[in-house]
Parts: sequence; structure tokens; C-alpha cells
Amino acid sequence: MKNPLIWLRITVFLLISIAGHFSFAQEVYPNRPIRLIVPFPPGGSTDIFARMLGDKLTQTWKQPVIIENKPGASGQIAVETVLRSPADGYTLFMGHIGTLAVNPSLFTNLPYDPQKDFSAVSRIAVVPNILVVNPSTPFKTVADLVSYAKQNPGKLTYASGGNGGAAHIAMEYFKLLSGLDIVHIPYKGTIPAVTDLIGGQITMTMTGAPPLMQHILAGKLKALGVSGIKRIDVLPQVPTISESGVPELKGFDATQWYGMVVKAGTSKEIIAKLNLGIKETFEDPAAKLRLKNEGAIVQTDTPDAFTQFIHSENIRWGKVIKSAGIKPD
Repeated sequence: MKNPLIWLRITVFLLISIAGHFSFAQEVYPNRPIRLIVPFPPGGSTDIFARMLGDKLTQTWKQPVIIENKPGASGQIAVETVLRSPADGYTLFMGHIGTLAVNPSLFTNLPYDPQKDFSAVSRIAVVPNILVVNPSTPFKTVADLVSYAKQNPGKLTYASGGNGGAAHIAMEYFKLLSGLDIVHIPYKGTIPAVTDLIGGQITMTMTGAPPLMQHILAGKLKALGVSGIKRIDVLPQVPTISESGVPELKGFDATQWYGMVVKAGTSKEIIAKLNLGIKETFEDPAAKLRLKNEGAIVQTDTPDAFTQFIHSENIRWGKVIKSAGIKPD
């Protein structure tokens, strides 16, 4: 066909068809099951948020959101799962301070860059850590613990959910400022760490409030201090570590945070829909109240704001890790 008008009509038809195809593809997302990858075992804060979100999105979108717990290597196993998947919005990652802000400075050969390999969707919540001890210990305050630890270096132990996790970094920051020698015992997840703490095998831990609250309220754990700059509503009688009276700990702030990211290259339309899903899940009054009762504070934002936040947290915790000489053990 040599008639240019015919070729023009064919070209226009093809362009319209292609545009319509992509528009339809965006409108029907999601049209099959979604995987939400969690870098820790069930039971911890990251898993709690993932399951709340998964349940809500499943109800709203009429497609199952399947939670896949892939613990190990400080989140690197889970990250690899996401990065091996297409950037199509069907494999999501529930990130947190450790995987998105701490790991780049903690590991010299980290196989991913959270600021280049992922696109931010939204923060979900901030969670103050709580410094808890077994009730059989004589410590009533943070000052009591610090005084004993200074006189007995290396005799106290603390548990974390794994090397490089938020609990590990928070306690190492605590040790750095107070000049203490407390032995780190890493576990494969928060729940087994808390279980051994309740059993008396470990002296203390400092981890996110949600997996601790039921044990604190039941008297199985004793809360000495909150890691944020403000007390939390659910435990108003527990002071912040900053106000514990230990001069070296004045201004102490080691709050965990959680948020969703997807593989870089995922379309802005899909990211926008996921962002809206997060807001609808966690801005709901019932969800806010549930998290408040567990010591968490809902904090959602835009993809751009979360991107900037991740960048600033990489800088902040990179300085702490370097100053403290923290190693992944």
C-alpha cells in the first residue's frame, strides 16, 4: 500500500489499541494473587503490619494477598526474592528500619541498594522500642541497670531478633552512649528471643512494642524505658530512656519504623493504588486504635516523602554504626 493516508489510519488505530491495552491493564490491577514478602518469622511487628494490610487488601481488591515469611541474613533472603520478581506490583516487600536504612552501613558487600533497587510506596507506622527485663532481675529503672552493668561488665546479656535487626542496632546505640559491655545473643526472630527472655535465659531486650505488650501487661516482662522521645499512651507510667536520669542517655531516640516498597521500575499507577490501599488500611480508626494499644503509631505518607525519609535514615544510622563500630557478628 502506497497511499500515505491509509498508513496514517493504520498507525493511529494501532496506537489507540496499544494505549487502550495499557489503560485496561492498569484498571484491572490486581487481577491475580499478590505476594507480600516479610523478612522475619511470624509474630513480630513487621509480620503484624503485613497481615493487617494483607487482610484489608484481600477484602477490598477481591484478590488474595499471600504473606510469605522469609527470614534470614538480616532480611537479605527476602530482598532477593523481591528483586528476582518482575516489577509488576505482584510482589511487595514489607520493609523496616533494618532492611532499608541499617543494612547498607552494616554489611560491606550488601547485594542490594534500598535507594536504587526499590521504589517507596508509603510508611505505615513508627514503633518505639521498649527496654524490658525479666521480672526476676532486681532492676527497677534504666539507671539501676546501667549502674549494675558498669560495675559488672560482660555479665548481662541482651537478645535480638537477629544480627543487624532493629533490636540489635538499638541496643548497640544504647551501649555506645552509656559505655556499657552487655553481651549480644542473636536469635532467628523476635518471638524466640522474647520467649527465652521470659524464661530467664536472657537479661533484657529492646525491641518494638507490639510483640512485647501482652507480656508486659501480664507481668511476664518488666518495662524499664521507652526508646522514643515521648512516652507511649498504652504505658504512660514507663518513662523514656532519655528521662531516666542517666546523663549519657539524655536525648536517646531509637524508634523503629515500617513501610512498603516495591521493585524499582514498578509503574507509578500501581504504586499510587498501593499507597491508597495502605492509607485505607491503617488510617481506619479501628486499625489506629489497635496499633495504639500495641504501642505503635500510624504514620503514612506519600511515595516521595517516604523516599526522602529512607535517604535521611540511611545517613543517620550510618553515622551511628560507624561511631559504634557495630558489626553483624
